[in-house]
Amino acid sequence: MKVKIESSKIIKPFYEDNIIPPSTRTYIPLSVFDKVTYEAQIAIIYAYRPPTPPNAAIQLGLQKALAIYREWAGRLGKDDHDNPVILLNDEGVRFVEASADSTLDKVMPFKPSASLLNLHPSLNNVVELVQVQVTRFTCGSLVVGFTAHHTVADGHSTSNFLVAWGQACRGLDINPLPLHDRTIFNPRNPPLIEYEHKGTEFMSKSVKKENSLNENTHHVTEDIVVHKVHFTVEFLAKLKAKASSMNNNNNKPYSIFESLVAHLWRAITKARGLSGFETTHIRISVNGRMRLNPRVPNEYFGNLVLWAFPTSKVKDLLREPLPYATKLIHDAVVKVNNNYFRSFIDFANYKEEDLIPTADMNKHILCPNLEVDSWLRFPFYDLDFGTGCPYMFMPSYFPTEGMMFLLPSFIGDGSIDAFIPLFQDNLPTFKKICYSLDLLEN
Repeated sequence: MKVKIESSKIIKPFYEDNIIPPSTRTYIPLSVFDKVTYEAQIAIIYAYRPPTPPNAAIQLGLQKALAIYREWAGRLGKDDHDNPVILLNDEGVRFVEASADSTLDKVMPFKPSASLLNLHPSLNNVVELVQVQVTRFTCGSLVVGFTAHHTVADGHSTSNFLVAWGQACRGLDINPLPLHDRTIFNPRNPPLIEYEHKGTEFMSKSVKKENSLNENTHHVTEDIVVHKVHFTVEFLAKLKAKASSMNNNNNKPYSIFESLVAHLWRAITKARGLSGFETTHIRISVNGRMRLNPRVPNEYFGNLVLWAFPTSKVKDLLREPLPYATKLIHDAVVKVNNNYFRSFIDFANYKEEDLIPTADMNKHILCPNLEVDSWLRFPFYDLDFGTGCPYMFMPSYFPTEGMMFLLPSFIGDGSIDAFIPLFQDNLPTFKKICYSLDLLEN
């Protein structure tokens, strides 16, 4: 598949004739949640079968959506006191038009490989907070590559924006409107720091430097392969039943998410061949909108995520049955409640100067740990430009060993696709056991 760039330009918000354009000298301060998240661009890919709308209609819809979500059309910067902010300067986003030399069927379904990087703009050294690439295939199909800066918004907010983009393309009013106020997370007086946040959300600069020096350099990114696994509805039901077989949580079964992540944690750990005395944890995102009291509206635009870190010795994880790992995950996620979020807000406002976030997209090897990015509940499939919803949606190519992505399968039957980056040497063992409910106990 060869992709040819036809044009690349900056487009700015489009304000309707009856709207007075707002000032371009204002800014929005970053919240404590924006400051602790990943400082990186994230890329996703959509595929549409014909008929598809013209590029001009997609562009105009994007410009209309940017008039409502102005943060994306701005730039990251500093205020007069050197605090990080989003400058609402309407500088615009990048819009790229491209063409491919093949039909979509020849390359679908896309396998996670470096060729996906041709379907969206580069993530390196980018000042635009959003980039879009529309790639036309010879059959009339369309692929839309979308990149966004994580500092501006989390997955929940980004998916709301994408739905709004589709509404604007279809001539609809954007609904619901986003809540832009990032100053609602005030520390308590006096602060009440009930949990240990140093070493969890934050670490000292010296620790990061030491970790960077100690990272295993024997493996390079060329040794990492992103393996896609499809879990059917039937397999997930059996997995959930097995994971919940020893559940004392008021006889309430564990979720499919908890059960699947526990299974993958064990399978990947076994495939890695780790020492039984090593410690392994998973980093799991927890949405604060439903956890904080009073509850934050779903329309809140920005980052509102912290992480759970279920942890185990390797020997216990592999020796104990599946419900052990599932309970660890469940209990760790439950702990990230209103009290935890409030404690974090207090700590983040009074933390030591040398602390930096533990969230790091530049780390290419997570072993012996894992991270899971679940997109199972986001309405990514609702991006309709006017000719129907996407045929397929997926993350771009992220060869970070141990960073898993979970998303609904494009089949649409409730099955789940997992994108799992592993060292090439570990892949045969993982393939052998990833569909087994019993092999780990043998």
